[in-house]
Amino acid sequence: MRAIVYSEPGPSSVLRLVERDLPEPGPGEVRVRIVRAGVNPTDWKQRAGGTYAALPYEEITPGQDGAGVVDAVGEGVRGVAVGDRVWLHMVQHGQAYGTAAEYAVVPVHKAVPLPEAASFDLGAALGVPAVTAHRALTSGDVTRLAPGTLAGRTVLVQGGAGAVGNAAIQLARWSGATVITTVSSPEKAALATAAGAQHVVDYRTDPTEAAIRAIAPEGVDLIVEVAPAVNNDLDRAVIRNGGTIAIYANNGGDDLTLPLRATFSLNLRYQFVLLYGVASDLLAAAVEDITAAVAAGALGVGEPHGLPLTHLPLDQAAAAHDAVEAAAVGKVLLDVSAG
Repeated sequence: MRAIVYSEPGPSSVLRLVERDLPEPGPGEVRVRIVRAGVNPTDWKQRAGGTYAALPYEEITPGQDGAGVVDAVGEGVRGVAVGDRVWLHMVQHGQAYGTAAEYAVVPVHKAVPLPEAASFDLGAALGVPAVTAHRALTSGDVTRLAPGTLAGRTVLVQGGAGAVGNAAIQLARWSGATVITTVSSPEKAALATAAGAQHVVDYRTDPTEAAIRAIAPEGVDLIVEVAPAVNNDLDRAVIRNGGTIAIYANNGGDDLTLPLRATFSLNLRYQFVLLYGVASDLLAAAVEDITAAVAAGALGVGEPHGLPLTHLPLDQAAAAHDAVEAAAVGKVLLDVSAG
């Protein structure tokens, strides 16, 4: 099979296309023929050397997310069968080989049946963005998402045109929330509106705090935060007493300084989200809720859903990594095989 690998950290040029033997699934595992592979910031950051002091494997195939067709099953597998369409999540976590290859072997719980009406593009775009968004939205006293769960609540999604922001908007709307989002341009405002945000604030041109307070005079209930180092003063200014700020990235800076009295006087919760340390039961709940949202038609990709797609062939994985590192708008996918 064809696979993208790297054997040392570095720029995207360390990625190379190789031929490898077809892997066989062991007990509790399935082999999936990859149709689409998603590319996320975590892929290029790990490849560039920002995750490990030294590579934990002699070679790594990047890629946490993907979608495809079950090709073989190992002993004891239940719930999926050969020929089933599935979406994959956190594939490369805990093993050397991810989804940037023609086939991937994964524990069966990482191969989730893909609802019939959902495309492989959508399946490959779930994973890291949608599960991260789910964990951010289930901060505080909310533990699961379903229609009506967030009814009566206002959610502020900072940076709503990004992949996680897009998923957060769609999942929050499916769950009944009123969604406000911030963006940096009219073009991104159009994408956030397409995703379902009822209120969009351009932080480059609008009086952001006043605009948000005009929509939510009592303050927002939950903030999904991508850039805490630069947004924390604004977040405190617009959140309600007892609200939650869920932080999933460090855009804009690595250090967050809090004025203690001004913060604890609001009785705030801060939740930090990184999928690789999330308990298995919480990940399972996220996967179940996300699949339900997909089945209901509440999650989508492409321009009509505010998430433009960039397709590149497998042998252009380096270009795909570069595009994501350069903050390409929308979602970058590798076209690995025909559906």
